[in-house]
Amino acid sequence: MTFSRRDLTRRRFGVGLASLAAAVAITARSEAALRTIDTHAHVFHRGLKLAPGRRYAPDYDAPLALYLKQLDQSGMTNGVLVQPSFLGTDNSYLVECLTQAKGRLRGIAVVDPSVSADELRTFDRAGVAGIRLNLVGQPLPDLAAAEWRALLGHVKALGWQVEIQRNASDLAVLAPRLLDHGVSVVLDHYALPDQKLGVADPGFQSLLKLGATGNVWVKISAPYRNGMAGEDFARQAYPLLRNAYGPDRLLWGSDWPHTQFEATQTYAKNREFLDRLIADKDERAQVLASPRPLFRF
Repeated sequence: MTFSRRDLTRRRFGVGLASLAAAVAITARSEAALRTIDTHAHVFHRGLKLAPGRRYAPDYDAPLALYLKQLDQSGMTNGVLVQPSFLGTDNSYLVECLTQAKGRLRGIAVVDPSVSADELRTFDRAGVAGIRLNLVGQPLPDLAAAEWRALLGHVKALGWQVEIQRNASDLAVLAPRLLDHGVSVVLDHYALPDQKLGVADPGFQSLLKLGATGNVWVKISAPYRNGMAGEDFARQAYPLLRNAYGPDRLLWGSDWPHTQFEATQTYAKNREFLDRLIADKDERAQVLASPRPLFRF
């Protein structure tokens, strides 16, 4: 069999394209592996309008510039800003900060169930990747109600997540109902089991089973929100969560500026605890990079 010069040129061109594609794929994987993402932080200042009925409001400022400084000092490439509960559904400062960060950050908004699809699309363009349901001290929502079905339909269409803060026993009931709507679910702060029961909490044990769905993530953030022995609890909970969800479904968050725990917590302290919690460097790198597709970095 003989080949013309044109045939050989085509073959070389094809080999070149294949090599280029392989190189691009390797580069993309390398860039993904280098991502270190903080998935839970808040920014605010005292001049912002506070939500009525709030349970708490800080008496200090936590501005964007200071948060970005925390990321830089800790070697974090990206971050996620979560709308603070005391600002309610006014996400204007969140959107402003996402715009200023020019793609380095993503956001999680708090919205009224009756929010319009147009407003959600505006948030999406700004870098918002989901909504948060901070249900601590709140009644559980009726997800069968028309406005909730509509909202969750919009969330699903946008490819967003629903992030929930609630005690584990209620999450064990609520999370499957959210999954029935076809949305991705993120559980805050180790899923907040009963502080006296820790990992033995039946609600926490039930949530471990949701790892098999492949559509639930757990934030290994703010162990101090799980009681005085929070770090001990985290050491017991992490291997159970890793086995149930895998490192690619676990999300680290700094919880900066550690509202209501400012006297005992710092960004550096929480980042250093992660190094002790996950001693294996490769596994830790996997956890820190795992949020990339979920938050669309």
